[in-house]
This record gives sequence, C-alpha cells and structure tokens, in this order.
Amino acid sequence: MASFLYLLPLTLIIFSGSSSAQSPPSPGYSPSSRISPIGFNQGFRNLWGPQHQKIDQGTLTVWLDSSSGSGYKSLQSYRSGYFGAAMKLHPGYTAGVITSFYLSNNEDFPGNHDEIDIEFLGTTPGKPYTLQTNVYMKGSGDGKIIGREMRFHLWFDPTQDFHNYAILWTPNEIIFFVDDVPIRRYPRKNDATFPLRPMWVYGSIWDASSWATEDGKYKADYSYQPFIGRYRNFKISGCSTSGPASCHSPSASPSGSGLSQQQYSAMQWVQSNYLAYDYCTDPKRDHTQTPEC
Repeated sequence: MASFLYLLPLTLIIFSGSSSAQSPPSPGYSPSSRISPIGFNQGFRNLWGPQHQKIDQGTLTVWLDSSSGSGYKSLQSYRSGYFGAAMKLHPGYTAGVITSFYLSNNEDFPGNHDEIDIEFLGTTPGKPYTLQTNVYMKGSGDGKIIGREMRFHLWFDPTQDFHNYAILWTPNEIIFFVDDVPIRRYPRKNDATFPLRPMWVYGSIWDASSWATEDGKYKADYSYQPFIGRYRNFKISGCSTSGPASCHSPSASPSGSGLSQQQYSAMQWVQSNYLAYDYCTDPKRDHTQTPEC
C-alpha cells in the first residue's frame, strides 16, 4: 500500500513520504520513446534572468534568489504537439516557489491569452510537492482568469531524481503525462473551452508567494536561497505555426486516436490515489463558467 492517506479531493492529503509508494499500473505505451531528445539550445532560448541560468552537460539549471528568478522560451510557436522535459526539484523548504513547464501565448495576446500548465507548487518540509495542471483560454486581464486546475501528489519524490513531464496538445484533446503515465485528459467539447491559438513553450522558476503554497499561507523564505530547478531531456514534436497545414500531432496511444483502455486504467489509478484537487468538484466554484464539468 502507498504510504498516504487519501481523503476527498478538496482536503489536504497527509503523506508520509514516497519511498514505499506504489507505482501506477503500466500504461502500455510510451509516447516519449517515439520522440528524440533535443539540446536546450536547439529548441529554446533564455527569456529572462540570464544570470540565473546555466547549461552543463545537457542539463539546464535555473534558480531563484531574492534578486531574480529565471525563465526560457521556445524558438518557435506551435499549433499542436508533444512537449516534454525531465525535471528535478529543489528539496526542503520551497514554499511560494513555482517551478514550471508550460504553453502560453501571453506575449502575443497580453491580457487575453491561452495557457496549458505544468506547475510545481512549492512546499514545506514533511509535505509532498503538488503538481498543478491547468488549462485556460482568453484570460480576461482583470484578475478573473477562469482556471481549470487539477492538482496531484506523486507516487515518488520529485526532488530525488529526474522524471519526465509532458503535455500533448492536439486539436481534440490535451493530455498531461508523468513518466509516460497519463494523469489527466482534457477533451475539446466546444471551441469556447479549448485553446486553439498557437502557443510557445516556456519554463521558469519564480516567486508566487501570494498563492502557490496552501493558498499563500506559506511564503518564500530567502534564508533558504537559492531555490534550484533542473531540466534536461527536452522533447518537442509539434506542428509549428509556420509549418504546413498537413502537419499532424504525435499520437497519445498505439491506435492514433485518444487513449487506450490500458492508459485509461493507469490514469484512473492515479486520479483515485493521488488527486488532491479537481476544479469540477469544488463547491466554491461557479460552474456556469466551466460548462465542461
């Protein structure tokens, strides 16, 4: 049995560590194995905080201290595709610190942008990291962006080694993967609730003390600086904005359409055991704004 106590999605999950955590059932298919890795400089460039970013033997290290964080951006924008990286997180006190890998068109549509997020929310010692996945469309720019957050704890300690995290974005669905295990599928039910405009790939480490850890209860404490995030094994297989209209995104499954039953079973196991929050079951949310629920 995994060493955790699973309560309802809107409660705090008490987690005693991942050393004895049970692994999910095999999804039976590994989309990442079909895609060759690229070097950081082949697909990305620094976006901000260059003095807090370095590359050594294929690993990109970014860090946050009281002076700055750091971020990077893809060389191209994409209409769809598979986007992944292996990440290793900072241990210990990381409250308020976000380490992320995501898609966005914020620079193209400021105040009205789309985004697909993988975000690690900082934590305090003795508590697990929270992996937040999020999808939103056409941010209003007035602080009322309608997020579609699902948060997970993991069956391993993400500070101990590199693990692969990925987003597969096709015209019909968005799937989030951890080590090739699908943890969330977000289908296109209508155009109003699905991001369709081209996006860039980003990664960053930054201070989000106002909300990141237990709704802002715990803030970044710079007596623990620097906070370090590491990335490697970058994988991009997508349809660039400038590419041919005939381009197709990679497949999530052997059939080339959606997830297989074995993949669904693995995803259901993760959601049954490690789901910490689902926006669709949050009674505090206005679900008229999220009709897909």
